[in-house]
Amino acid sequence: MKVVHTNEVPAAIGPYSQGMIVGNLFFSSGQIPLTPAGELVTGGVEEQTHQVFANVKAVLEEAGSSLEKVVKATVFIKDMNDFPRINEVYGSYFREHKPARSCVEVARLPKDVLIEVEVIATV
Repeated sequence: MKVVHTNEVPAAIGPYSQGMIVGNLFFSSGQIPLTPAGELVTGGVEEQTHQVFANVKAVLEEAGSSLEKVVKATVFIKDMNDFPRINEVYGSYFREHKPARSCVEVARLPKDVLIEVEVIATV
């Protein structure tokens, strides 16, 4: 196993890694809408989703992967009513390549954010 760490995303806020490579697979930790400096992105769910994908892309790049190599995405959202707006932003990152995905509404996310995304990708 290889730990993945980059300063291009916020530092882990607990006892976990930003991601792990096992064999030819990369497993990310959930990414929330924090800037690399650890500041919460203000604005609505669209702005938060864009920051989440900036973070996802950064950890993928550090792992030697990319959005085009994502095989599974898991999306956690605070309010299923936000799904259409989240889906629109999500679709701007996965246009031709469409990985498997789960999307679940949860009671609460870290720092009370609106969205969290984790991915599994090939490296």
